[in-house]
Amino acid sequence: MPSLCRACLTRFDAGGRCPACRSPRVLSHPELWDLSIAHMDCDAFFASVEKRDNPELADKPVIIGGGRRGVVSTACYLARIKGVRSAMPMFQALKLCPEAVIIKPRFEAYVEASRAIRQMMDEMTPVVEPLSLDEAFMDLTGTQRLHGAPPAVMLARLVNRMHKELGLTGSIGLSHNKFLAKVASDLDKPRGFSVIGKAETVDFLRPRPVRLIWGIGPAAQASLEGAGITTFSDLERWDRRELHARFGGMGERLWHLARGEDARRVSANEPMRSVSNETTFDTDTGDPDILDGHIWRMAEKVAGRAKAKGIAGRVVVLKLKRANHTSLSRRVSLRAPTQMADTLYRTARGLFDALDERGPYRLLGVGLSDLCPAGTGGEADLLDPDAAQREKAERAADAIRARFGDKAILKGRALR
Repeated sequence: MPSLCRACLTRFDAGGRCPACRSPRVLSHPELWDLSIAHMDCDAFFASVEKRDNPELADKPVIIGGGRRGVVSTACYLARIKGVRSAMPMFQALKLCPEAVIIKPRFEAYVEASRAIRQMMDEMTPVVEPLSLDEAFMDLTGTQRLHGAPPAVMLARLVNRMHKELGLTGSIGLSHNKFLAKVASDLDKPRGFSVIGKAETVDFLRPRPVRLIWGIGPAAQASLEGAGITTFSDLERWDRRELHARFGGMGERLWHLARGEDARRVSANEPMRSVSNETTFDTDTGDPDILDGHIWRMAEKVAGRAKAKGIAGRVVVLKLKRANHTSLSRRVSLRAPTQMADTLYRTARGLFDALDERGPYRLLGVGLSDLCPAGTGGEADLLDPDAAQREKAERAADAIRARFGDKAILKGRALR
């Protein structure tokens, strides 16, 4: 059985402890040296950066998010054990984990760490497809010829470097396509390394829930359950034409995924058409304070991603889904492209305030589209003379938090 010691990278042919260093962190799989499509997902990324930068937080539950009326952006694993999850209202998270340390996001610090990880990936392969600051697909076909080691070894080396040089950890999924690589990366977090081979694909999927499919949210899941589909085994029994008739284009995709088939290529040069963030609430809500907190959190996340990629957008989008699953979308074009959280928040909040109805809603999202390189057209707004000053203040605040920590400067909205 092909085996790899994740500690010292020794390759050997039997399971058990590593024969070189006696570490139990051994990965064994029949196809270990043959697979080349990977997904790397950092472990509780924002919280991990905070713990790295402040060792006093190492043994404490940490939640990244806004004030008491805000929502959870990221929770470390100590907080997750108590039931805290991303997008959960902060008051609910504090009921579950009252001893948690609440930290305001420092996106400049997260962007810096993300760039360092991306550089490590680029040294392994030119085919890296980032999904966000903390996760990416990689195609390592040809790695053996280029680096003298198979993809599994290079991936183990990557996460070892991340831990040693950056003080951060990640989980790896290795398989023969993107869908299965992403499924695998979530099987054994944190610090996991899971493999799904070609020969085992269908048997692996059959008993598992269809919610594993990336992009299957609560609404789609409810639709599938209404058709009697809860597992991949249920899905596999459906005729291809019937799936298409029932679910349209998604039905065709589902038929292939039921068999572990995914023809999408890892693309390093896929043009970005929009930047967005959305969340589905645990409980439908029309509470304006809770919704306002979500709008601010999403504006910060979208702005952080735009800043990380050096892009801006001319169109701000607000997306809502009602309790009955019907969608509502509003958008507005700005006078100049933006990447600023303040502008995104004010615009999205204005779109929300203009709505005739007040919910309850089950989903809310904020997005930025009509993208261009940052700096194209500037951010000046003659009808809002304070906009330039707010942009200057936001960029200064980003720099101060990145250098001196999240408590160095706080926005008033975070103190609610």
